[in-house]
Parts: sequence; structure tokens; C-alpha cells
Amino acid sequence: MLRRLASVLGVLAILVLSGCAGTVHLEPADDANNPLCAEVTVRLPQAIADQERRWTDAQATGSWGDPVSVILSCGVTVPGPTAELQCVTLEGIDWLVDESEAPMMRMTTYGRDPAVQVYVDTERLSSNEVLSNPSLVSALRMIPAERACTAPNTIEG
Repeated sequence: MLRRLASVLGVLAILVLSGCAGTVHLEPADDANNPLCAEVTVRLPQAIADQERRWTDAQATGSWGDPVSVILSCGVTVPGPTAELQCVTLEGIDWLVDESEAPMMRMTTYGRDPAVQVYVDTERLSSNEVLSNPSLVSALRMIPAERACTAPNTIEG
């Protein structure tokens, strides 16, 4: 009886510890407490492609994959117009695309306040696959578009 109790307690301890190990440490963006970020966060998908969502320890963030292949942060600095970054429209949302850290790709919503940034490991997942996820698109549409790219590249999802 004592041996069985010890086994059960051991399994419970492993489950509790492994649950804690799955949390992804992130820093919240400056405007993470914006109410629209809460609207986005509660609608984030449980999975993007074959990457399951993981818990994060920062407000208005999301993370998918093990190891992490997608990170989302709401409330980042709203970008102004730029000629340095490519602007693309996917599923009706404008994105500024920064490929300077390839194969990691950083995409930031354009024309929405607060802005949302998505960081994707493109060796594990296509950025188009991430940004065209129906649940993610629905979540991001909670932030109304106030401006649009002047000459975006349109990408079909």
C-alpha cells in the first residue's frame, strides 16, 4: 500500500513539474494592457498548423510549438509608414515584414492600434500558414484598421 501511494505521488509530482516546465517566458509589450489586446488574446487559437499553444507568463502574448516556433505579442509600438520593410496584405490584414533575422521572420500589423507582432521560425512553419490561420485572423480583426498600406503585395491565404 505504501509503495503504491509513493508511485501515485511520484507520478503526480512529475505531472505538476512538467506542467510548469511548459511555460514560455516572455516580456509584455508596452501597451499590453490595452483592452483590445485582451480581446485578441482570448481568441487566440489552440493550435497553428501542427503547433500546439503553450502557456506564456506575460500579458497579451501567445506561443505555439515545442520548441517554440511562433510568438505573438499584442501592444507593441505602432509602426509608422516605412519604405524599408515590405508591406503585405493577407486575409485583409496589412503586415510589415522584417526578414533581417532569417530564418526567423517578424511581422507587425500595420494600421492598427494597438499593433500586434508575430515572430515565426520559418524553418518549422510557413509565415503565410501562421498569418492565415482563421482563428488568428478573427482575433486580429478585433482591432479595427485605421490605415492601410499604400501599395501592398497581396498574398492569398
